[in-house]
Amino acid sequence: MTSQHPTIGGLLRSLRARKGWTLKQMSEHAGIPLSTLSKVEHDRLTLTYDKLLQLAQRLQLRMSELFAEDVENVEPPVTARRSIGRIEDAIRVTTPNYDYFYLCPELRRKRMIPVLTRVRAKTIEEFGELVHHSGEEYIHVLEGRMEVHTEFYDPIVLETGQSVYIDSNMGHAYIAAEGCDEVLLLGVCSSSDEQLLESLMTLHGEESAAQQRKAKEPAAPATRAAKATGRKAPAKAK
Repeated sequence: MTSQHPTIGGLLRSLRARKGWTLKQMSEHAGIPLSTLSKVEHDRLTLTYDKLLQLAQRLQLRMSELFAEDVENVEPPVTARRSIGRIEDAIRVTTPNYDYFYLCPELRRKRMIPVLTRVRAKTIEEFGELVHHSGEEYIHVLEGRMEVHTEFYDPIVLETGQSVYIDSNMGHAYIAAEGCDEVLLLGVCSSSDEQLLESLMTLHGEESAAQQRKAKEPAAPATRAAKATGRKAPAKAK
């Protein structure tokens, strides 16, 4: 009689199939010898907890993802979840750079986080440090013109109706483009992290703290002298 419980070998085969890897590629990514991995997949050998933890870390997975069963041939359940995204029901979070409106807050453990954002920051200096968080995000410009700054790309300006899709782990910042006072964005954040919303809320607290630290920094010499004399500091060359 076949066991109804999945084995480590079966779970690793399913994981490798989802990744589209050969056994050799899986061995290289996981840091486990090919012969050992083959024996595990054929249920002739098992892995210790330490080896499983190493496997998850090398593949950048949570342990729960590592043990996720292959559901390719299983009919997905109908959750019948539905939520109307009204601005008056949204969770509002205000930071020095943005006003966030988190939509559909009554749904828990969402796979996507929909959010309307009003952008006030007009320069990257005013914005401060680039933001990093888990997952990916899609940002669509509803009103105004947005300047997108990312860690590995040159800044780009997006007009109303244009959008950007990025890896959220990459440092990023959205500011109002030159000549635009405010920008309205529709964003959708997605991550395998079930606590994504809580992570984003924590991030807002860090953003506000960074702005407060920046405000407490000593003024530049020219600015301090200007304050002492009551004169305006010289404008920076553009």
